[in-house]
Amino acid sequence: MEAHNGSAISRDEAERRQSATLRAHAWAATMAGWADGNGLVHAHASAGPAIATSVDFDRPARETAQEMLNPGATRAEGGGRRLRPEPGDPHRTCFEKDRDRIVHSSAFRRLAGKTQVFVFPRDHQRTRLTHALEVAQVARSIAKRLRLNEELTEAIALGHDCGHGPGGHASEDALAIFMPDGYDHAIIGADRVLARLNLCAETLDGVRNHSWSRPVPATPEGMVVSWADRIAYCAHDLEDAARAGIVDTADLPDLVAEAAGTSRSGQLDFFINAMVSCARETGNVAMRDRDAAVLGALRAFNYERIYLRPESRHQSEQVIRVLRLLVEHLSSNPEHARQLIGFEPGMSEADLLAEVVVYVGGMTDRYAFDTARELIGLDPSAIPQGIA
Repeated sequence: MEAHNGSAISRDEAERRQSATLRAHAWAATMAGWADGNGLVHAHASAGPAIATSVDFDRPARETAQEMLNPGATRAEGGGRRLRPEPGDPHRTCFEKDRDRIVHSSAFRRLAGKTQVFVFPRDHQRTRLTHALEVAQVARSIAKRLRLNEELTEAIALGHDCGHGPGGHASEDALAIFMPDGYDHAIIGADRVLARLNLCAETLDGVRNHSWSRPVPATPEGMVVSWADRIAYCAHDLEDAARAGIVDTADLPDLVAEAAGTSRSGQLDFFINAMVSCARETGNVAMRDRDAAVLGALRAFNYERIYLRPESRHQSEQVIRVLRLLVEHLSSNPEHARQLIGFEPGMSEADLLAEVVVYVGGMTDRYAFDTARELIGLDPSAIPQGIA
């Protein structure tokens, strides 16, 4: 034992503290990087691999390289088609700028705290954020093989769920009664949430129309994301539910198991290949009926066994009740709502209600339920399991 600040500590503890001190010193020593004596500073103690000099691949060069894209692909041009015109960026195409703006937006960050399937998910379960990342991966895999615009595809994929509310799709049912045209996360995401970023028309169109109940997207990249969204969530929602013991993949319909397998990776591989082969042979961003039937059977299985199981329905009822109480409270207390949301006084009741609905829709799961506890004294028993 050794003495430390008047108390005895074990040798193991002393070594642990010494090791921690050494790591802290090693990290602090990197503060200025490593100078090589030739006017350069390196991130590591040696220079590392070199690259060719005089390589120019900024925006003009990348726009020229678009000649290699599929003739039907969407081309980036200058500052892009934006509601508020902008000059072209020296280094990034207009769709690369859109992608960056979405990634750095608070709406995108909040997806980390929003339900995919499980309200306030455990560490290994998907959130809306990880879902968006997986959709982007699937969509780019398809776009790359079809020589479509990968940057536009990724921007749409990353932003496609930014209009989703807390608690999953139940939030749409909760908030729809307050909006004249209902609450559709695709429309809200494009026209209210992401419109503030002054994104390109093609990006907003892809977000607005990614849901299959919406009009067809204006670009093939938007159509790819529509399929990638369904492909990704069908596969990863099943995987999460299987890990949680809610379903057994051995119960999958034979049509799914025999064609696409029972693993997420096998299913993604099957559906991505189905999309690519169909597009190459027919020129349509679609699936042949036999492959679409496999995806439809997987989705139907998920609906029956996961989304509509009694526990999920009960959870949805709780979410709906709480979100409606929040909207009713804030809209009937405009001064309090103004302090929270920051809009100007003198707003009409209809506009105030719309602002409140979008604000509540932007909340994370935890913030929504914490706010309900604080503002309306929500009984803890009304909180879905996993939130408290």
